[in-house]
Amino acid sequence: MGKLQTEALKDVLKCIKKTSQVIVPPMPGFDSGAHKIGDDLVVVVSTDPCIGVPKEWFGWFLIHYAASDVALFGAPPQYGTINLLAPLKTKKAVFERVMKQACDAADELRMTIITGHTGTYNGLSTLVGTCTAYGMIRRDELITPDGAKPGDYLICTKSLGLETLVNFTLTHKKLASELLSSKEVLKLKRKVKMQTCVPEALLLAKTRGVTAMHDATEGGFVAALNEIADASNVGFSIDFAKLPILPETKKLAEHFKLTREQILAMSSTGTLLAAVSPNYREKAIEALLKHRLEAKTVGIFSRSKKRLIRYDDEEVDFPMEAEDPYAKIIGE
Repeated sequence: MGKLQTEALKDVLKCIKKTSQVIVPPMPGFDSGAHKIGDDLVVVVSTDPCIGVPKEWFGWFLIHYAASDVALFGAPPQYGTINLLAPLKTKKAVFERVMKQACDAADELRMTIITGHTGTYNGLSTLVGTCTAYGMIRRDELITPDGAKPGDYLICTKSLGLETLVNFTLTHKKLASELLSSKEVLKLKRKVKMQTCVPEALLLAKTRGVTAMHDATEGGFVAALNEIADASNVGFSIDFAKLPILPETKKLAEHFKLTREQILAMSSTGTLLAAVSPNYREKAIEALLKHRLEAKTVGIFSRSKKRLIRYDDEEVDFPMEAEDPYAKIIGE
């Protein structure tokens, strides 16, 4: 379930022709593309599906999934298109509810919905949405996942497993109340709107010294960090003790018997990884904290291609494959 593996995706993308106008074509690890418009401007484009999320937030997620990817390239999301596809006999009220949610979310981002498609189709068993978001930026301000340099620090915003934890609380209310205190459940329910990277991505984009950004969606921290390293041709060293992991996530991990590697791979939409040059690290963290956005330095990129993580006094190879437990946790 989820994204194709890297090698399979490369095979699928072989037929796409390269043109001089497209400066960021479809590539593994790149959740947006970019093409030129005039001499100095580029349009950043991203498209994402939305399925299986809490229905009361469906339209909000639909907008923010794609908008976050555009913002991670440094561009403010300005325009969007929406497709809503549903099973036969789906009531009009369902479409109205989702579109109202999406419109409210777009308004908050000052993003305009310009077109789309809605319909009911045989063969569908649940609501499926897709959103394509667009934003314009100067070419020299574009930030892509292949920009990390040896010596850059890795900054992580928000908590690992945030998406999995919050959505579990919303969709499995009985079990959540058994595993967590009522205070913890209430706190997590209020974190739904943290599942976006738009505010911190745009803030970091204005901070000099940010060389690469990526969100920890499917495959969590493992997938996102490996994709930055692959794209940038660097290695890294991470300290597990410095990673932001909530006590509630640890309780969830204990109940579902998750390994440390699975915790690292938990879907964490809203959690952002940023490579920042040494001279600008403190400035970047201060800018985030000033706007009440969590941020921690958790590692450093290296010229060596080794990918390492330290657990207490032991340093071992970082996982190359992401074993994301989201489907297991939300499915159960």
